[in-house]
This record gives sequence, C-alpha cells and structure tokens, in this order.
Amino acid sequence: MAKLYFRYGAMNAGKSTLLMQAAYNYEQQGMKVLIFKPSVDTKGDEYLVSRIGLKRKVDAIIKKEDSLIEIVNRLNLEASCIFVDEAQFLTSGQVDELMEIVVFLNIPVICYGLRCDFLGQAFEGSSRLLSIAHTIEEMKTICTCGKKAMYNVRLKNGKYVFSGNQILIDGDNNDISYTSLCPVCYYHIRKKVEEGND
Repeated sequence: MAKLYFRYGAMNAGKSTLLMQAAYNYEQQGMKVLIFKPSVDTKGDEYLVSRIGLKRKVDAIIKKEDSLIEIVNRLNLEASCIFVDEAQFLTSGQVDELMEIVVFLNIPVICYGLRCDFLGQAFEGSSRLLSIAHTIEEMKTICTCGKKAMYNVRLKNGKYVFSGNQILIDGDNNDISYTSLCPVCYYHIRKKVEEGND
C-alpha cells in the first residue's frame, strides 16, 4: 500500500538534495516520478535548487488554487512516486488531495519541507502533513554551536529579525537569508533582539 510521507527539517538539513537523490534512485530502476513545488518558492524558477548546487527541473509548479489530483491525472497516471519540495507552502486542501492520490491512485507521495517559520509558527501545509501523513521523519542539521538545530531564523542584511511576513523567500534580491539554530541559541538571540541588545 502506498503512503504519504513528510520529511521535515530546519533550513540547511539537505531536504531538496535528498529529494533529488531519491527521485534519481527511482529513475535508475526504470520508474517514472513526478516532482512538484509550490509557486511561492520563486527560487530557481521551474527548478529545484539545493544549497550544494544541484538542480533539477520540476514537472509542475503548484499555485494555491490548483488541484493536485487534476495535475497528476493530466501529467501521468503511471508515476511510481510523487515528490513535493517546500511542502510547507501547500494548502491544507492540497495536502488532503495528496492523501487521496495515495489512497485512490496507490502512488506514494514524499513531501519535504519546513515544520515551522522563523517565528516558530507552523505553516499550513506542514501542520496538515503532521496531522495526516502515514510516516513523519525528521531530517537533522546542526546549529552554529553544534547542537541539533530545530528553528529557522531570518536575517536581513546579516541581522536577526523576528517580525515580518511569514513567507519571504531568500535570494529574491531582498537581502534576506536564513539559518538554523538550536532552541537555546534561538531563544537567547531572540530575547537580545527584542530587548534591543543586538
């Protein structure tokens, strides 16, 4: 039986890289895959881009109003697996459609994404995936101090920021970047910033 998987991790956990590797493994066995990413992720345009330099063209860029079932039916019913990068940007309804694809089309779906934003708040897609996915796997990365990173932190012009829109893509000529921190570093830095000491 096919399953819905959610593989989540903080920034720099290698999610896009592992997605591309897993898709390649399927293809090496002669199987077809479909790769999706939400349109909100403007980095790389129609390509997945990993931080280590790998890139791969996607089969569909998903808009908020899109039906994933319609896209799968239009593209290819013979897919052996569907991969979704940046799944945190999906709507709850789209995540439900992924489960329907698993149940009714018997196609495994593997989603990769962040669990929460730079303020520690859940993204809509991640929240739904954490609620209904058959299998949830944490992909680990490390903080600057060497401990396990769990939080994503936004930087603007190299300075930590703890306010602003939930979604702001790095690399869009906006001087925004992200890093990942352990809870201890995250809360100490956040407290300093909020007290005006950084």
